[in-house]
This record gives sequence, structure tokens and C-alpha cells, in this order.
Amino acid sequence: MSRRGQWPPMTAGVDEAGRGPLAGPLLVAAVILDPARRINGLADSKVLSAERRETLAARIRERAIAFSVIEISIAEIETYNIFHATMLGMTRAIAALAPSPCLALVDGNSLPKALACQGRAIVDGDAIEPAISAASILAKVARDRIMTEFDALHPGYGFARHKGYATPEHLEALDRLGPCPLHRPSFAPVRQLRLELA
Repeated sequence: MSRRGQWPPMTAGVDEAGRGPLAGPLLVAAVILDPARRINGLADSKVLSAERRETLAARIRERAIAFSVIEISIAEIETYNIFHATMLGMTRAIAALAPSPCLALVDGNSLPKALACQGRAIVDGDAIEPAISAASILAKVARDRIMTEFDALHPGYGFARHKGYATPEHLEALDRLGPCPLHRPSFAPVRQLRLELA
């Protein structure tokens, strides 16, 4: 059940896209919605079609008070591990907002320690809090675009279709072609293959 109306003005939603894939960067977005410029249809990005996400992303960028989208590189994921890289991305996304929020609603059960404002972690927040839904959409759309561009640079893996997730198509291509620079070396299937090829 949504807690809409209980949060103070200038509350930001924060969410990420790309924690689970074997390849590509992590994208984190933060959004402060404008209550005077309603956006209908906000939902968890995973339940929306690609076309609907694109439409909503354009509306969010047009109508939000503020938004930011932060990219966390593969090198940072490998340096900090995916959990701490996610926390770092959330911290950066909030810090990049102008004007600054007074509260951040973060999807999940963990809060970054270095947030520039107060924070609340909300499990399944992307499904029940509009600001988190908006952030999930911006992050997902931005990451999908990046992975589609990478598909042309690293042909044969199918990045435009699976976006780096461990689908049968991706695992078969990984086994056939070996890892490329987009792959996350510490993630199990990639790590195992690197050991076999060593």
C-alpha cells in the first residue's frame, strides 16, 4: 500500500537497474516528482513494456522537479562489489539532484550510509511509491539504451536483447566467444569461464 501523502515535499525516490546482469554497468536514478504535474501510469519498470517505459521516461524528465541518472562502471562494481557499488550509486544520484531533497526513499532493505539527506528503505518500493517507480523507469531506460549501443560494439552476445542478463542465449554466447570487456569478472559464470580459459 502506498504511503503517498505521508512524505514531506521535496522527497526523492531512488532505484537502480543492472544489479543482476553478467555484463554492463549499473545505472542508478533519483527523482523528485512535482505533485502539481501528475504522471499517470508510474509502476515498477519491470512490469512495463519497453515502449511504455520510454514514454514515461520522457514525461518524468519533462515534469519532475529534479532527476539524476548515475552510471557505475564495471571497474567500480569489481572494486566495491555489487552491493557497495549500488550504495555508492544511490549516494551519487541523491547528491546530483538540484534542488536537494529533504528525504530519500530507497528501493530495497538497505540505506547508503553517506546519503546527503535523511533516508528510508522500502522493500518493493518501486511498486508502491511513485517517486521510486519513476527512478526505476529512468534507470532501466538509460541502461537498456547503453546495452543496445554496446551490442554494436561487441556483436555476437545479443546484448540488445538480453541486456547482459544470464539468459540461455547469453550463456551460450559467453561459452562460445568467451568474456568481452563488458563482462563482470567476479560474477559466477564469467569467473568460472575465465578460470577454465586460464
